[in-house]
Amino acid sequence: MSVRPYRDIHRRKSRLIHVGSVPVGGDSPISVQTMTNTLTPDVAATIAQVQAAAEAGADIVRVSCPDEDSTKALKEIVRASPVPIVADIHFHYKRAIEAAEAGAACLRINPGNIGSAARVREVVQAAKDHGCSMRIGVNAGSLEKHLLEKYGEPCPDAMVESALDHARILEDNDFREFKISVKASDVFLAVAAYQGLADACDYPLHLGITEAGGLRAGTIKSSIGLGALLWAGIGDTIRVSLSADPVEEVKVGYDILKSLGLRRRGVTVISCPSCARQQFQVIKTVELLEERLAHITTPMTVSVIGCVVNGPGEARETDIGFTGGGNGTHQVYVNGLPDHRLKDSNIVDHLVALIEKKAAEIDAAGQQPAQPTAAE
Repeated sequence: MSVRPYRDIHRRKSRLIHVGSVPVGGDSPISVQTMTNTLTPDVAATIAQVQAAAEAGADIVRVSCPDEDSTKALKEIVRASPVPIVADIHFHYKRAIEAAEAGAACLRINPGNIGSAARVREVVQAAKDHGCSMRIGVNAGSLEKHLLEKYGEPCPDAMVESALDHARILEDNDFREFKISVKASDVFLAVAAYQGLADACDYPLHLGITEAGGLRAGTIKSSIGLGALLWAGIGDTIRVSLSADPVEEVKVGYDILKSLGLRRRGVTVISCPSCARQQFQVIKTVELLEERLAHITTPMTVSVIGCVVNGPGEARETDIGFTGGGNGTHQVYVNGLPDHRLKDSNIVDHLVALIEKKAAEIDAAGQQPAQPTAAE
């Protein structure tokens, strides 16, 4: 029996595939992806961006391969990458074959858009020969003409039909190592399409709200769409599409998963919005803490609350807690219990040192902190 059934997320049963060393689907963790925005032939810049994304926690990184110069550069990029590389292919089947030969772990491609059945067979054979998986990437903005004529506009049924048509082509070529996405910039359309596709097949699903916008608006839009699907148990890998640094996409992706208890990485800060009751500068303290703690990957929780109304209660549920008190003297909690008091002058430095010490203890013990997860 579940201890906290209101937190339960029952994930959709999907088949397991692999993107290089990363399992996608089945019971594997939901992976986080991003995409480079450098010119792929600029190998140094692209590798630097891949490495930065990986350091931020990206499990998989996608690289666009629109031309032969890009697929030529891909081999060196793959060799230097600490994570599997997905080659983004549109229309030209030779780029897909070249990307597979260059060591791409996965090809993002729509098999119905690359030409004749013979060309599809060549791409499938290259994927089989080089151990590539594939992603069928349906997008509301580029649906096939016959589906737009049939349905009159991009709609969930059209997107699902497109995805299943492409899937059938791969299945007819005895290839099933693929995942599917049905992305749209319209949250309602994307969510409905994914819901329909989840009911129609057991392939792993790559979630995304495409062209979501800038950092703030795109984060909100992606959180609504991806959050709704993930909460319903739909989704095996995610990419947050922002007009921002790819590292920001990774951070937002993890924050969405952490909020639902589906992945845990780094410090989760629980903090109040502050009010006239605050006994220290909460907003500035949290801002500095998040900046200073960005290097910690150990999953742990820290509460930073301005006064005693909610502070002690929140601290009971976190690894490290800090609650504002009167006369410039505040309470620090460790493992949910009052530990010591702290004066105003060195709050951030003191808490950073304490949190780093706690993270090291957790790592040394080889165990996660005893906090509830979605599975409990």
